[in-house]
Amino acid sequence: MLRVEGSIKRGGLFGFPGTAETASAELSVTDCDILIPAAVENQITSRNADRLKAQILCEGANGPTTAEADDILADKRVFVIPDILANSGGVTVSYFEWVQDRQGYFWPESEVNNQLDHTMRTSFAEVLQAAKTHDVSDRIAAYMLAIDRVAYTLRQRGIYA
Repeated sequence: MLRVEGSIKRGGLFGFPGTAETASAELSVTDCDILIPAAVENQITSRNADRLKAQILCEGANGPTTAEADDILADKRVFVIPDILANSGGVTVSYFEWVQDRQGYFWPESEVNNQLDHTMRTSFAEVLQAAKTHDVSDRIAAYMLAIDRVAYTLRQRGIYA
């Protein structure tokens, strides 16, 4: 376990058994299999991307990776799960809540979890397939799918819907 320097002020893991103090700048280059920057944007930059040791970067924060770092990570063949996919569970469940409110029928928690699981797995598979089909990064594939879906919906609804 690691502790971010200064996290005592924010009630972090200070004093948790088995932890070691580590400066926040070093966390992103710590030896690990999966890195999940989950709090602040622009944490993976051209200054540290080349030293990243993780093979998978799962973006839990909004915009934790700069465009320059994206290129470096691609060259290093780091598998990046882009933020708009990795942290979309909350907004997806918010949509489910909206649907339930509109219907006046509320799902049990297990149904919400099943719907979320299905949506996330399907979205992940679609992003991977689009990336492969168009020979682009997962991030670009996710953007392509998002834009296509918005455009499709606008065409279906019409301009005045």
